[in-house]
Amino acid sequence: MAVKGAAAGTGMLLVTANVGSLFDDPENLQKNWLREFYQIVHTHKPHFMALHCQEFGGKNYEASMSHVDKFVKELLSSDAMKDYNRARVYLDENYKSQEHFTALGSFYFLHESLKNIYQFDFKAKKYKKVTGKEIYSDTLESTPMLEKEKFPQDYFPECKWSRKGFIRTRWCITDCAFDLVNIHLFHDASNLIAWETSPSVYSGIRHKALGYVLDRIRDQRFEKVSYFVFGDFNFRLDSKSVVETLCTKATMQTIRAADTNEVVKLIFRESDNDRKVMLQLEKKLFDYFNQDVFRDNNGTALLEFDKELSVFKDKLYELDISFPPSYPYSEDCSQGKQYMNTRCPAWCDRILMSHSAKELILKSENDEKIVIYDHIGPNVCMGDHKEKDALEVTRSFVRPPCSMEEEKISSILKCIILTAVLINQVLSATFLDC
Repeated sequence: MAVKGAAAGTGMLLVTANVGSLFDDPENLQKNWLREFYQIVHTHKPHFMALHCQEFGGKNYEASMSHVDKFVKELLSSDAMKDYNRARVYLDENYKSQEHFTALGSFYFLHESLKNIYQFDFKAKKYKKVTGKEIYSDTLESTPMLEKEKFPQDYFPECKWSRKGFIRTRWCITDCAFDLVNIHLFHDASNLIAWETSPSVYSGIRHKALGYVLDRIRDQRFEKVSYFVFGDFNFRLDSKSVVETLCTKATMQTIRAADTNEVVKLIFRESDNDRKVMLQLEKKLFDYFNQDVFRDNNGTALLEFDKELSVFKDKLYELDISFPPSYPYSEDCSQGKQYMNTRCPAWCDRILMSHSAKELILKSENDEKIVIYDHIGPNVCMGDHKEKDALEVTRSFVRPPCSMEEEKISSILKCIILTAVLINQVLSATFLDC
């Protein structure tokens, strides 16, 4: 890593991972995933590490309980994690409660060399020093060390049982306080509906849900601090604009269901060249004839269609994207670079931050040069979302107590390394798409 010379700093590694597929194929995908994760830990050697998981437990949580327990035990006891003598694990395992279940899991690991770190008690409204290793599950709603909410059902009426929501924790490393928010937003239920308007109706649903989360973490109940929001945002490219660009010279054929007259398929053919099929579009089919367009130059030519975050530019900041779309990668272990033809490839999984957090980690041009925002395991099958290297912060801190004034924090933090990691795998199965 570029700033290993900053020995006095405190390294913070942020990781987001949609791990739904790990629990359906633990013998293969889970081994790959853990190997890549441990390699990242070994490479960056962070002092504080946050792992945010979505779809934790897979599509059938009850059947996957043994795999869940094994996964947690492995993370906490692995030789690769032996230097992390304190941990907090928050698992939403209350799968029988449709009203509350989010399938989110948040893991926090503290290196033995990190002396002064505190976690906020939202009920008592004070910080508590972190000691030992603790696991919380089942009804996280009663756990005072976090805030957890599932989005209201009317946010996404198409889905009978959505598991989308967020978990918020607050931490203080000496005088630097910050929120970490694990988030999972709504997907595109139908490629055909997403194609109809620009922006799509699904983009509007995600906008509403993310706005709700930001309002909650910025309201007046608690002192305002910097925040990092990272997880599976399900951000998609503007489908109508992408199709128009990819199929500029194509003619469109519409196929309707015989009984309902509903559009069930769109076929885009070249006007000449023997009317070659360029794109086939169905509810859960996005079959474009040349996937290289999503990989060439890491797909950055398509970033102009990645518009969903722009609505929140006054509240959220993201490092420049220079990696290919993270979703939907093939789950075939022999095709680590191949996309599935279920969805238009997109940058679904992100690490975002408040502008005050940006000011803490990016002080100069030199700071920007040591920031990493990239994917992990580019040639390895990790599930249908590809892992990303995204954000790690190394700063020098002074001793407590925790005072949160932004100016004071900014003056204390020195010598930064920011590396964040996005590790993502999600199933495209119908159940997990809800």
